[in-house]
Amino acid sequence: MLQNMREKFTGTFALVLLAMIGLSFVFFGLNYSFIGSQYAAKVDGEEINAGVFEQNYRDALQRQPQLASIEGDLRVQVRRSLLDQLISQQLVENYLNEHGYRITDEQVVRFVQETPEFQKNGRFDPETYRAYLSERGMEPLRFEQLQRDALRRNQLQLAIGATALVTPAEYRRYLNLMAEQRIVSVASISEAAVAEEIQISDEMITAWYENNPSLYQLPESADIEYIEITRDSVAEDIAVSEEDLEAYYNDNRDRYLQDEQRRARHILILSEDDEDAAEAQANDLLARLNAGEAFADLAAEFSADTGTATQGGELGTLTRSQLPGELGSAIFSMSAGEIAGPVRSDFGFHIIQLDEILERGPLPLDQVRGELLAELREREVEDRFRDLERSLSDALFDSADLQVIAETTGLPIQGASGITRSGGEPFGSNQAAIDAIFADSVLNGEQISEVIELDANRSAIFRVTQHNPAARRPLAELREQIEADLMSQQAETLMTSRAEQMLEALAGGEAFAEAAETAGLSVAEPQMLTRTNQNVDQALKFEVFAAGKPTQEQAVTGRVQLQNGDYAVFKLDAVLPGRPESIPLAERDQGKLMLAQQSGIGDFQAFLELLRDNADIVINDDVLAADDLFQ
Repeated sequence: MLQNMREKFTGTFALVLLAMIGLSFVFFGLNYSFIGSQYAAKVDGEEINAGVFEQNYRDALQRQPQLASIEGDLRVQVRRSLLDQLISQQLVENYLNEHGYRITDEQVVRFVQETPEFQKNGRFDPETYRAYLSERGMEPLRFEQLQRDALRRNQLQLAIGATALVTPAEYRRYLNLMAEQRIVSVASISEAAVAEEIQISDEMITAWYENNPSLYQLPESADIEYIEITRDSVAEDIAVSEEDLEAYYNDNRDRYLQDEQRRARHILILSEDDEDAAEAQANDLLARLNAGEAFADLAAEFSADTGTATQGGELGTLTRSQLPGELGSAIFSMSAGEIAGPVRSDFGFHIIQLDEILERGPLPLDQVRGELLAELREREVEDRFRDLERSLSDALFDSADLQVIAETTGLPIQGASGITRSGGEPFGSNQAAIDAIFADSVLNGEQISEVIELDANRSAIFRVTQHNPAARRPLAELREQIEADLMSQQAETLMTSRAEQMLEALAGGEAFAEAAETAGLSVAEPQMLTRTNQNVDQALKFEVFAAGKPTQEQAVTGRVQLQNGDYAVFKLDAVLPGRPESIPLAERDQGKLMLAQQSGIGDFQAFLELLRDNADIVINDDVLAADDLFQ
């Protein structure tokens, strides 16, 4: 039976389900860390905690470090965009609560059991499930609640997306446009074609350098020495003894209590079109079992559950919640060693043998060893890391000499050069490091910085050994670069002028080839372009399909800079409408489905806007403008 259930919820349906759940993560995000009591926004009275907002902002900076360097109004805009996402999430949560959307335990169990990452040999494996979550530092209850929330939101998205329609007329118009063909004549000119006309003198190079003082600047930078503490280095020599592990397990046994579990096996006879015959066969098999025949042999020969038949009908170790329905009721009412049946289900009739009853109690140490080891190591790392931070802070309080601090703490002094206000190795664009290094008292070499938390896993102190103010690079270093820049500028001016000359000739009625020859452009054979053509210059294709259709009285021409830097002049000779019937039916159906899905996403966004318009939303501008609530 479980095999058949799996087949019903795998394949395309499961992929679509997972994709939609993934989409909901994109729309809403998932972060429920509650830190602090101040609110970032209120949505119909429901608060979005300021700590939740700030943690999401930090997560965004980790994913996109370049955001850390932005300041002022732009930074507030980024924070506002993030808060808008959290507001949308809260709007949906409020709507779901108001209209009674719910996900049953059975739906969550089914989703978990059908997730490939939690399966072993094609079947759900509880140990694999726990190990997977343990590696990611998440408890099963927490994970299952997150999936319940995501599935609940997904109900709403699917309900709205399912109403999206694409009319035949709309789809035909779309196919006409997508299959449209345009015949175009093209003439082009390259930098090499005008190279002989370019003249660059020393006077021009000097004048350009003097007239552009803001260009070619060396940014302000600092050379530094620093002492750093990292969790990785602390963790290198940490080992957990078996005695400590056992003691920790005994202290935490209640965390791993499991419901009663049962190991059972079954033989499934499908009802199909003749229920009486199926039941009779099941009774016959029951009689043979009671007469002493081996259950595994009969399961292998007769069971329709192909996923378990080769394993002697073995269903594995299951809790009551993992096996709803008639089959579960029967298994959890039997005694160990008992054979029962036939049991009717939606699939047919089952003969069951209960092999073992595992009473409610804590999981064995071996099953949670990896999780407990990780916890003990992390706790030890945290203690040692904080001890080192305190030692570093104490040494910094007692001495202003970096060498003395290093000797006191046993930590090495490291160095780096060329750190700018945009960052530099080994700290990248870490804003905490940049702020510490470029603080006035540190930058002028007077002080060592205080202990700076760079991120959750690194802390450091900094001393500036040399401050290098911003300066302009000397002309001697830049001569070749300026000459190349001036040559490119002149070439672009000449190419643009030739292209405009050709366009004027075309407007005056001159033939395309003659106008190109006069202006010095090279003519290619006419091309037939489609919107999906990837073998032509994409800038040219964009301009050609953006142009209006030519008429007998009015030709359509244009100029475009190609992706390789050349310039081109084109003349649109003809527009051939698409023929939808030339597209294979399967591709047409797929295209219509894609349009409907896009329409459904648009409908959902419109739904969010409607919720927003009708909601009472209060935004805490102080939180929005704050640098960082964690500092």
